[in-house]
Amino acid sequence: MKWVISVVILAALAAALWHVSRPEPIAIRVAAAEHGLVQSTVANTRVGTIEACRRARMSPAAAGQVATLDVIKGARVDAGTVLLEIWNDDLTAAVRLAEAEANAARARATEACAIATGARREAERIARLRASKLIAEEAADEAQTRAASREAACEASLADTRVSAARITVANAQLERTRLRAPFAGVVAEIDVKLGEFLTPSPPGIATSPAVDLIDPACIYVSAPVDEVDAPRIHAGLPACVTLDAFPDRYCGASVARVAPYVLDREKQARTVEVEVRFADDVDVSRFVPGYSADIEVLVEVRENVLRVPSEAVLENAYVLIYDASAATIARRDVAIGLANWEYTEITEGLSDGEPVVVSTGRAGVVAGAKVTLRDD
Repeated sequence: MKWVISVVILAALAAALWHVSRPEPIAIRVAAAEHGLVQSTVANTRVGTIEACRRARMSPAAAGQVATLDVIKGARVDAGTVLLEIWNDDLTAAVRLAEAEANAARARATEACAIATGARREAERIARLRASKLIAEEAADEAQTRAASREAACEASLADTRVSAARITVANAQLERTRLRAPFAGVVAEIDVKLGEFLTPSPPGIATSPAVDLIDPACIYVSAPVDEVDAPRIHAGLPACVTLDAFPDRYCGASVARVAPYVLDREKQARTVEVEVRFADDVDVSRFVPGYSADIEVLVEVRENVLRVPSEAVLENAYVLIYDASAATIARRDVAIGLANWEYTEITEGLSDGEPVVVSTGRAGVVAGAKVTLRDD
């Protein structure tokens, strides 16, 4: 009898020890497989940048001292506005000289052509007299020769006027090289020169800081690098969404404007392709400053009313963990997947509508066979 009591006591102690040492159930979250929309998207691998469609970093074509600087940073200018001007009094004088010479050439041409006209009339009059045999043939020949000579002098004088006009064009072109004009309407983003400083154009092959940086803020786009593996899936016209660190909103309705026809090789072995995305017409882009960081998400494919689960529920090698409410455990289930993005993954085989899958897969101990309990949230 005593040994029976001992066995009972030992069994009770073992049961108590097992009860105390057994692992606590792991609190998990589950989500039911359901039918809905799944979109396949491609995002940039590194941060993108807001770029202006038109941006000009300019310096004058001629070297010299800055004589006029009539714009400031942030100023809005029209196309053709003179931004700065190099000292050019000598070239201005050269233009005036060329114009004066052109006026003199025109006056000489007027005189020469008037003489030629008179000589031609005289030659015709003498020719009529010769026809009536009232004048010698030699006199008629001399009149014709004189008229032809005067007409040649007229043509030479007219050619001189054209040469003078060309000299004016050359002088104006040289003068224009000292002026820096806005090639388009925009905003002066940066000025890297001061009044009275000397500017020297960049030597061939050597970049120097531009004197004026002009941007057109009315037209901007996002330039973002996409991994070379994903780039073939993207083409112009695909819809996209844009997010900016500087603003909380997500701007959808954008579209791919261009996919670069070349591969960039910038960091070690990372190869990317530049993708340009334009904002939708109804987005107020005046708030976006060129240089802001931005990310893109290009919508490549859409499937509606397919069986889907949260993407965080799908584990490596394409399997999910199914929650068994009756046993309070979880079990592995291999599945076949279709389209996927960061939010949802399409399940083509292995699951039925309504089956609960574990979404808190990152918690320690969440493996097949583990005892679990559902979290209240």
